[in-house]
Amino acid sequence: MADRYEYVPHPLLRQRVRDVASGVEGELMAVINEDVSNSAHPHWMELAYIRGPSGREFSTSVANIQSTEFHPSQYS
Repeated sequence: MADRYEYVPHPLLRQRVRDVASGVEGELMAVINEDVSNSAHPHWMELAYIRGPSGREFSTSVANIQSTEFHPSQYS
């Protein structure tokens, strides 16, 4: 059986990020390419694992995360 996940490097690892879907901010702990299928046909997704203010981690799509750092070029 093949592995059902693999770690993926990401430039925001260990930085403060926001999950735009929920609005929750926290530290990006890992990005993992996971097989989220329950069938014989794999369906791979990159999931971001964020440690929220409560200390508990939650997952969201990598497309939903953004840095909370202020970048002046974003507002020009």
